[in-house]
Amino acid sequence: MKHKQVAGALALAGMAVALGAAAQDTVVKIGHSGPLSGAQAFSGKDNENGARLAIEELNAKGVTVGGKKVKFELVSEDDQGDPKAGVSVAQKLADGGVKYVVGPYNSGVAIPAARVYSNAGMVVASVASNPKLTQQGYKNLFRVNASDTQLGSKMALYAAKELKVKNVAVIDDRTAFGQGLAEEFKKQARASGMTVAGHEYTTDKSVDFTPILTRLKSKKVEAIFFGGYAPQGGPMARQIRQLGLNAKLLGGDTICTAEMGKLGGDAVGPNVLCSQGGALLDKAASGPAFKAKFKKRFNAEPDVYAASYYDAVNLYVQAMQQANSVDPAKVGAAIAAGSYQGVAGTYAFDAKGDMKSSPVTIFTFKGGQPAAITSY
Repeated sequence: MKHKQVAGALALAGMAVALGAAAQDTVVKIGHSGPLSGAQAFSGKDNENGARLAIEELNAKGVTVGGKKVKFELVSEDDQGDPKAGVSVAQKLADGGVKYVVGPYNSGVAIPAARVYSNAGMVVASVASNPKLTQQGYKNLFRVNASDTQLGSKMALYAAKELKVKNVAVIDDRTAFGQGLAEEFKKQARASGMTVAGHEYTTDKSVDFTPILTRLKSKKVEAIFFGGYAPQGGPMARQIRQLGLNAKLLGGDTICTAEMGKLGGDAVGPNVLCSQGGALLDKAASGPAFKAKFKKRFNAEPDVYAASYYDAVNLYVQAMQQANSVDPAKVGAAIAAGSYQGVAGTYAFDAKGDMKSSPVTIFTFKGGQPAAITSY
């Protein structure tokens, strides 16, 4: 009987040691803010999966920071692509003890939410491209993608030099992203010798662009640059064809997605071109391996920014190990001072938190899928 009692006591002691060891693990929550419902949910989920894949790999491998094992948890919230909802999500993540965030995806969400994140001392990595995001001067806010300045201007340069476009029009959806992108395109278009024959406005909820396109048809434009998202871009491409408007549809990263081909059908082909931050994944050293891992885990091809979100999580972890701490202030300082070689590019930041160098790739569409033409 005594032997059984001793064995039981030893077993309990062993459990206590194991529990004690587990209790020593540091838990670091990685927040994600993105549109997980509504028309842009395909992008939000893709981005979330990029972060999820990184976290699962890190936990499987085992990460130690400052001599303690760290376990990462993903806390994902639906900001609906809406500024008010995005600010509420930011406060919820802050109240929940989250110190690291990937997202928001939309500039219109990221710009107002940045204040909440900054006040809470959080580190943020966003792909939102409006230049105003980093011009606010918040510390530990990093843009892990090209800005509108790069996306819009490179598309204009390509249109002028390679497509030989002379007469162009601009449409924007009145979101912070769409307006910013359209203005940057317009600025470079004029500098490159193109005539901007018109600037029209719509919304990110519209589906009928016939009145706008009819006005532009009368101006004999050779190309239309759309500052907006795929849920509007797809129908717009269809209506351009239906009206017999012989103009190419140009855009930024948010129409460089399979959703554009899905919504636009056979109206989306070589006539549609878009610019996306980063070099070609297929030509990046670890790009093909990332694509294979992503497809195996989620049974889908990674879309526009899955690799950037994957990189953002790994960027955080490298900085934690360099700082020998999970304290966001120390980790943010390590990110600002260093660089990280990720799947989608090299992440090194200027004083504002923008990437020092972010190549832009120009895409067209083949079989409903984005097909890269060149890095520009």
